[in-house]
Amino acid sequence: MTLSPTTLPEVIATRLEAYRTRHHITTPPSLRAVLFDMDGVLFDSMPAHCRSWVEAAHEQGLMMEPEDVYLFEGQTGGYTIDLLYQRTHQREATPEERTHLYQRKTELFVRYDEGHAIPDIEQVLEQVRDLRRLVVTGSSQASLLDRLDKAFPHTFTPELMVTGKDVRIGKPNPEPYLQGLRKAGVSPSEAIVIENAPMGVQSASRAGIFTVAVNTGPLADEILWNEGADLVLHSMSELASALPTLRRLWGEHVASV
Repeated sequence: MTLSPTTLPEVIATRLEAYRTRHHITTPPSLRAVLFDMDGVLFDSMPAHCRSWVEAAHEQGLMMEPEDVYLFEGQTGGYTIDLLYQRTHQREATPEERTHLYQRKTELFVRYDEGHAIPDIEQVLEQVRDLRRLVVTGSSQASLLDRLDKAFPHTFTPELMVTGKDVRIGKPNPEPYLQGLRKAGVSPSEAIVIENAPMGVQSASRAGIFTVAVNTGPLADEILWNEGADLVLHSMSELASALPTLRRLWGEHVASV
């Protein structure tokens, strides 16, 4: 779905009304928070993740294809590793295997990642600077906060972050985004999620949050719709163009728009 200036208000109004009907929201709430996934949303890091996961898995004789990385994205590293061992050896990884593979994958990621922000994400962050901005990621990298501070100074704080170390289950379970809501002090109907990955979309949708999927990877839009996306866009520039309309309609009864 590509939104033109003429179709954008109608499409957003229709999707917002469908979300509110599904969740029995009769009084338009205030929009108070935006929860961002990290890889593929804030950072253009998925190519490096893809290369490092596949290389590390193949070194251990595990079956993994590049598309798997995009399908599994958002899950904790340990959960992904267990899936690979189940696929290849019909068993979960041992703690030692899990630790070794994740360390190796991290080493390769640091080597391959160039640390670039997703194009036009700064426009999006600027448009929601008056709201609570959170990061909800499956990553557990120790350098996570430094990386965010360097790319987006004074934007995110440790108190408003949920990482792979903070959750017991991880995406696609709703736990990460429910934790994000608790940290923000808002209800599901007072927030939106910006995601790019099927597992993350499912997690946010199951948490009851209006979920915008920005398809920055190679997967078909249909996969994101099927996981529960309320709106699917194709770039941060497109999201930046849509946000003023979404914010305007958020506080209105939109059935008649």
